[in-house]
Amino acid sequence: MMRLLIGVAAGYVLGTKAGRARYEQISRAAKAVATSPATKKVLDASRQKLADSLSTQPKLEPMKPINEETTILVPHDQLKKNR
Repeated sequence: MMRLLIGVAAGYVLGTKAGRARYEQISRAAKAVATSPATKKVLDASRQKLADSLSTQPKLEPMKPINEETTILVPHDQLKKNR
């Protein structure tokens, strides 16, 4: 048990001395990735895709127009089934 405590203490001391520089390096890299325009673009696209999939409003598409003034809109999923 004493060996374990000594090992943990030694690891902690050595890790804190070398660890701060490595922590700063990882922190800078994480901030660079988080503020990257490419990352923002991917996040925006994935958020939009998730919002679209969770939307309670159906996406409506026009069917064949009845005449020049009247068009019937049906949910996108239903239009696929009817084709």
